[in-house]
Amino acid sequence: MALRNAVQLICYPNRMGKDLKDLYEIIEAHFSKAIGGVHILPLYPSNADGGFSPLTHKEVDPVYGSWEDVERISSKYDLCLDLTLNHISDESVEFKDFLVNGYKSEYADLFVHVDQLGEIRPDDLAKIHIRKEKEPFREVTFADGTEGRVWCTFTEKQIDLNYDSELTYDLMENYISFLTARGVKLFRLDAFGYTTKKLGTSCFLVEPDVYEICSWINGVAAKYGAETLPEVHDHPSYQYAISLHHMRPYGFALPPLLLYSLLDGDSRYLKQWLRMCPRNQITVLDTHDGICIPDVEGVLPHDKIQHLIDNVSARSADPILRRSAANVHSVGAIYQLTCTYYDALKQNDDAYIAARAIQFFAPGVPQVYYVGLLGGTNDIELMESTGELRDINRQWYAREDVDAAMKKTVVRRQLKLMEFRTTYPAFDGTFHLQYSNESSVCIEWRKGEFICNLFVDLIFKKTTIRYVDPKSKRMLTMTC
Repeated sequence: MALRNAVQLICYPNRMGKDLKDLYEIIEAHFSKAIGGVHILPLYPSNADGGFSPLTHKEVDPVYGSWEDVERISSKYDLCLDLTLNHISDESVEFKDFLVNGYKSEYADLFVHVDQLGEIRPDDLAKIHIRKEKEPFREVTFADGTEGRVWCTFTEKQIDLNYDSELTYDLMENYISFLTARGVKLFRLDAFGYTTKKLGTSCFLVEPDVYEICSWINGVAAKYGAETLPEVHDHPSYQYAISLHHMRPYGFALPPLLLYSLLDGDSRYLKQWLRMCPRNQITVLDTHDGICIPDVEGVLPHDKIQHLIDNVSARSADPILRRSAANVHSVGAIYQLTCTYYDALKQNDDAYIAARAIQFFAPGVPQVYYVGLLGGTNDIELMESTGELRDINRQWYAREDVDAAMKKTVVRRQLKLMEFRTTYPAFDGTFHLQYSNESSVCIEWRKGEFICNLFVDLIFKKTTIRYVDPKSKRMLTMTC
């Protein structure tokens, strides 16, 4: 069954309520009319990186619940789960067996053995795209006392998988078949860009290798009735390439583009992007990561990007930077701004609703992050307690906190928009960008007798929707 063209909720298994059981009951109580799908961030047993260091994809961490809890959600909503392509936990059965048996382990070929790659020159190292403040290798000591090195892009606990080995492909198909049997309809392909290891390159998004890997994953997912959503933050041209390879791309240019448009009252660059963005994309404003800057490069001029960074930085924590493997302490270009989207828009309810409305009327399936849904603000206390900058936007909500958030005006206004986007028939039709001046946006969707038109004044932050009522067939106006 195809993915529904309806709003999806992005949430952790235990940050909106204490577990999956709570999550289901909260969704049923408050959001059942507003969403058609749920993306649950990693629910697997994990030992690092906020769940993104899975020991396996075939178990639910008992802290969150069970597969029965997951299937209760997937029986009613389109379910998206993460498939971590690049790595596996160092506490996995496979890696622990490798530590005991060394290169004689049946799982040895799952991992990238650095010392078997040949000489790695400083030149090679300088090109490698890294995600931590050291080179992406880890020394290991085997049970017999001998030593080796494996590739690990992220933390020392996340061991990269070897896509030159059939074992890795067998493992991924095993995971996909298991998860689709539990109701997964969309796989978010986490860290897929790092799966390509070629000395002399960045070892990140190496073309065409990266598309060959993802296309194979996409084909297996399709065989089991699911779609794929490769996740990458980089130049927006990669999202077009993903779309051309018949996978769902992320509309990651939209969050910084909308911030610029609303903060500066300028619709020119937003409308240029709307004319050409992939029509099968998944759109977001906020996620568990920061507001990424590379995604808007080439869409916004450099001076406009810098102006946006300067503006939002006044309300955010320290930005996350890009670094080089040869000089891990280098201060590179800004990679992510760490801030809730609501704070980025100065907690202006009208601006926030305008941003959501444009997201919902943009081509693609919209996702709404739980913190943004609940009108969350920067959680400085959580960020300082964990030392993780992105925790500023990863709040914990008990059930009573969710109930309290539902009384906020901005939350109620947002839910009204979500219900309209999820249920109105015209969104299954044709997208039209209508004429408007440089400080406004006008978008229309048409399907047969159903028409809905969005007008947003970026200066006054006023959002209006006109639509043909399904019952009376009259044109009605909704002030958002």
